[in-house]
Amino acid sequence: MRFKNKEKFVMNGNYYFLDTNAIIQLLKGNQNLIEILADAEFIACSVISKFEYLAFPNISKNDIELFNFFVEKIEIIGLSSNNNELHQQILNVRKDKKLKLPDAIIAGSSVYKNCTLITADKKMLEIDNVPVLSYQII
Repeated sequence: MRFKNKEKFVMNGNYYFLDTNAIIQLLKGNQNLIEILADAEFIACSVISKFEYLAFPNISKNDIELFNFFVEKIEIIGLSSNNNELHQQILNVRKDKKLKLPDAIIAGSSVYKNCTLITADKKMLEIDNVPVLSYQII
């Protein structure tokens, strides 16, 4: 993967939760996502997305540095063992749409944080009671 240079990520409007594919596209310089997030007051992602991103084969040192710069600007939602409300949201999403566990964690975390989930994953676009925003992949 090759990403553009570090850019400032300004947050001052809506609440968004990024799926892993959205993070990848944003760091590639997807203008559609940059415009969507330009008015963001809050941006978050799941620790699952952090694991997924950093586990890509052949990820470059530059890609890792850019990712680390980016995640310093947003909130990473973990899976604390005592956060029953988060756990219940994840279970609800998983049972409702029979999602894979990583996708259920991402979607459930988005619900827990009262955010709009940004994704290009077609299965996640079909989740009931989860505000979802799709974008164009470059």
